[in-house]
Amino acid sequence: MTIYITMKIIKTKDSFTICDFSIRNKYNYKNLTQNNSPKGRTYSVGQDKLPSVTTILSKTQSQEKQEGLQRWRNSIGHQEAARITNQAAVRGTEMHYVLENYCNGINYFSLKQKDIQPRKMAHVIVNNLDYLSEVWGSEVTLHYHNNGLGWAGSSDLIGLYNKKPTVIDFKQSNKPKKEEWIEDYYYQIAAYTIAHRANYGDIEQGLICVCTKDYVYQPFIMSKDKIKIYEDKWYKRVEQFYKKSKTSSPNV
Repeated sequence: MTIYITMKIIKTKDSFTICDFSIRNKYNYKNLTQNNSPKGRTYSVGQDKLPSVTTILSKTQSQEKQEGLQRWRNSIGHQEAARITNQAAVRGTEMHYVLENYCNGINYFSLKQKDIQPRKMAHVIVNNLDYLSEVWGSEVTLHYHNNGLGWAGSSDLIGLYNKKPTVIDFKQSNKPKKEEWIEDYYYQIAAYTIAHRANYGDIEQGLICVCTKDYVYQPFIMSKDKIKIYEDKWYKRVEQFYKKSKTSSPNV
């Protein structure tokens, strides 16, 4: 008989608590310093500054995707596009903050009007994480470098999901996603699984939890076979990035 772990939200007048999962320090995850500049984000690993996963993805966007984004900006106006992008970023930051606190066993509550929507979005995600039984780390910074190539990034959650070691990322969206729109999310998971395997241990599964601003939840599961496919594709994106920038990680 299969026993399911059910995450629950216990609500009081001024707090929210998540229960029915365990926090386990399985690995001694290291914190990396994040550096932001107009050229992109890097993480300090010893004397090296490794480009972030999102920076590599941004710098290696396909021409088709760049043109699609430009058409969208032109269709609604650059000012409106900037407003929507900024609004989504603020909403996503707060949603992630709520989830980070919950997954660390910390009560968090904000009465600010602007925080109500992202908090509800976080609750939608939590209410759909029935198979999460262990949290090994939240906002885990991971890095990898070898043969002159390297990267680093921050995964939202790592733990046991449906009894499998899993990298989990939380995403917010203005509208429901089609799978062909989220390929960059698969690349991110692949980058994290490579880094986790190199420094800590193997990962068997990826989970991308998307919640829209209208509270529609979409889970996208990456099997081990799918992760392998995207790990191979990720290496090619990394090679493209370093070739384009004509740089390599120092002292690798």
